[in-house]
Amino acid sequence: MSFLCLLRHGESLWNEENRFTGWVDVPLTDKGRQQARDAADLIKAKNLKFDVAYTSELSRAIETANILIDSLGYYIPVIKDSHLNERNYGDLQGLNKQKTAEIYGPEQVRTWRRSYDVRPPNGESLEDTQKRTLPFFQHAILTDLEEGRNVLVVAHGNSLRSIVAYLDSLNKEQILELEIAEGLPIIYEYNESIKKFVDKQILTPLKF
Repeated sequence: MSFLCLLRHGESLWNEENRFTGWVDVPLTDKGRQQARDAADLIKAKNLKFDVAYTSELSRAIETANILIDSLGYYIPVIKDSHLNERNYGDLQGLNKQKTAEIYGPEQVRTWRRSYDVRPPNGESLEDTQKRTLPFFQHAILTDLEEGRNVLVVAHGNSLRSIVAYLDSLNKEQILELEIAEGLPIIYEYNESIKKFVDKQILTPLKF
């Protein structure tokens, strides 16, 4: 068995300000950095160890991965690739989401954010994002899993939505409701002998 861990980066400055981020390179907040350390604690509690890590080329994902790896306390090689970048929100990038909904209407903004094949102005649909993310996942990440390596992927809400929708065989309606939480590791167990993902769990803090 090998393991795949998907992790959305911690809170960024524009997440905090409720702005569309996309391909704009925005740093983490202090809360986002703490979320990365908390994710490491959740992973350590499961005794998971990784052989390789992948991130996008955006600094909020890279910094999350670096903090997490430092917290885990051992070396993991990191591969950075733009195929894992966030969805490009085009003309919406930098705009406050609430104000954008006031201008265009909440249903239009929800369609841009949550539909599968509708593009925001001069941006990518989730389908576009999936078309660049999945071939990379299948060629590089899945190959590592098939060869018995445990893989950590630190990326973004929509690039990870693309992967999770594929792994969980979600239809377009289910994709609309899919949320990827910041800083909560999603673990898939892969059986390389039968070439299938056989288990899934989302690591969340214990509540007392």
